[in-house]
Amino acid sequence: MNSKTIKTWAWVHKWSSLVCTVFMLLLCLTGLPLIFHHEIGHLLGTEVEAPEMPADTPRASLDRVLEVAKAKHPDRVVQFASHAEDDDNLWFVTLTPTPAPTDDFKSVVVDARTAEVLGQPKFDEGFMYVMFKLHVDLFAGLPGKLFLGFMGLLLLVAIVSGVVLYAPFMRKLEFGTVRREKRARLKWLDLHNLLGIVTLVWAFVVGGTGMINTWADLVIKYWQHDQLTALLAPYQGQAPVPVAERGSLQRSLEVAQARAPGTKLSFIAFPGTSFSSPHHNTFFLRGDEPFTSKLLQPVLVDARTAEVTASPKLPWYLTALLVSQPLHFGDYGGLPMQILWALLDIATIVVLGSGLYLWWKRRSGVPAARAGHASRPAGDVSAPPSAQPAPALKVRA
Repeated sequence: MNSKTIKTWAWVHKWSSLVCTVFMLLLCLTGLPLIFHHEIGHLLGTEVEAPEMPADTPRASLDRVLEVAKAKHPDRVVQFASHAEDDDNLWFVTLTPTPAPTDDFKSVVVDARTAEVLGQPKFDEGFMYVMFKLHVDLFAGLPGKLFLGFMGLLLLVAIVSGVVLYAPFMRKLEFGTVRREKRARLKWLDLHNLLGIVTLVWAFVVGGTGMINTWADLVIKYWQHDQLTALLAPYQGQAPVPVAERGSLQRSLEVAQARAPGTKLSFIAFPGTSFSSPHHNTFFLRGDEPFTSKLLQPVLVDARTAEVTASPKLPWYLTALLVSQPLHFGDYGGLPMQILWALLDIATIVVLGSGLYLWWKRRSGVPAARAGHASRPAGDVSAPPSAQPAPALKVRA
């Protein structure tokens, strides 16, 4: 690689890193508590838990469950109902002013066996809510998501360019070298490059899947336009089915599960909501294996007749979105995977923070002569590469 090529890659690495680093640092910091959101919820006492009962306790009708939930907020409509992720003895019922997407929602937790209301957790306030919103959309809705997606794209560019630059500047240093006897800035540079290359794959996977997740709203809208439009053509122009004219939801659930045997319910989208049509209760079912549990199978059931209308396969782009989510969240391997994700997240925070430190120190005008030849920072292409630390993931101007 000649000096001109190295200089070009160094420019790409420097500016892609500089632009996204502050936001990536924010995402790493806010993502850390989100990895343990269930554990933190239990610790704070904000998680609703089902009381212990014999395993063969009969389950209440889903119609009754919705009835008691709606009684808590009679002026609202039910948008979604779902089981708790790790406990199907709980129903979470989401109620909003209208079926349209909104942040104004109430959540009612109902015991699936007794149909008694167990609580009304507030998911739109508190520390975890602030962490979640900062992590997902910066409190800016879809524009915030797309902006963070662009920052994720820059992160991927920074990682790739850092990998390209790593080899030329590590030719005369052994892998993992941290020159502890040198100046603080040089030690941080070595540590920055070491942690950067160690967390390389993880940062690329989490950054890439995070970027894909920011497109979720657009991907779902495209799916509705691409595949549901034809299925719902016979219903075009008709008003949403009034609540009083809807058939039994319990019956709808049973026929949906009969259409896809061996699956479990993930969530139900009711008529007129963003995940359904004005005329269907849409049941999203999932497999019971570690991989298939992340894939959803929608079953559209006519809200009036409780008969299955269609059970379309998810297109590849929606499947890719669903598969990418556990890779981002690290929630498919239990507590050990959560701890590993947290450690890698902390290492990435060090990489990003040290990158900012190195950039700031360079901006402060540390004379190159004081640092000597050995302290010339990686990525400085004004001279041929020598025994310099790697620029991987490094932020420097």
